[in-house]
Order: sequence, then structure tokens, then C-alpha cells
Amino acid sequence: MTPLRRISPLILALLIAAGCAVTTPGSAAEGAPITVKVNMARILRINTPAATVIIGNPGVADVTIQDPQTLVLTGKSYGQTNMIVLDSMGNPIADTMIEVVQAQADLVTVYMGSARTTLACSPVCQPTIMLGDDPTFSSQVIASSNLIEGAAQ
Repeated sequence: MTPLRRISPLILALLIAAGCAVTTPGSAAEGAPITVKVNMARILRINTPAATVIIGNPGVADVTIQDPQTLVLTGKSYGQTNMIVLDSMGNPIADTMIEVVQAQADLVTVYMGSARTTLACSPVCQPTIMLGDDPTFSSQVIASSNLIEGAAQ
């Protein structure tokens, strides 16, 4: 067994600062971007209460503060952006990369000429909206969804 050594103030400060990082369930290695699937949400837990969250490109991702230590990250379109989290004094808590990716499982892409449509097949294929799909197809899927939602109310 090795004897305990005194921790330098610099190392102690770095260890304390590391405790303020964004954590995710099954979080990736430090320095790796946080991934979220397009059109999906993900819960992010932070160790220090957040007052402000900034997304570099809100067209790629969005984030809301559920409570001071819980953020909800939503993928809006493919790509990368950054997320900065500030405390109530305006001090940075975290600055991390966000990567929005496509869900790969159970998706079938159908091309009819230049028109692209996407189906989610698990186990029966149903239309779903993905970025890059034919706008007419996407509008029909949204209209159908609105009819079903309206009938449920």
C-alpha cells in the first residue's frame, strides 16, 4: 500500500471543478460530444444548479431547464453545436459539444424518383418524419397525426 500524499491546491481545484461537469446516464468518455437522436429528447443531469443554458446553433438542438440540475436536450436537425451552461452569477458550469445523429434502428428509406420517404418498421412499417424527406409526404404524415390527436381529445 502506498502512503497518502498531500494533494496540491491546483489539483484539488481541478478535481472540484470536474465535479461541476454535465453528466448523462451512461455518459461517454470525457471530451466526447453528448449525442442525441434527431427528433428525440435526452435528460442531462448537472452537479451545480443552472440558471442559463445557451445552444450555439438552435437549429441543431434545443435545451430547456427542467429544474436547476436537470436539463432536457432535444435534437432538431443533424449536426454539431455547443452547449454552455451558466450558474446564477453568470459563471460557466459546462461548455460541451452536442452531436445530433439519425436513429438507425428499424428505419426504412424509400425513394420514388427524387422523392424520399421514411418508414419506422418495428414490427409493422408506419410513416415517420425525417429531415430530408419529401415535403408532401411529411405534410401528409403531420396531417394524419393531427387527425388522430384531435380524435383523442
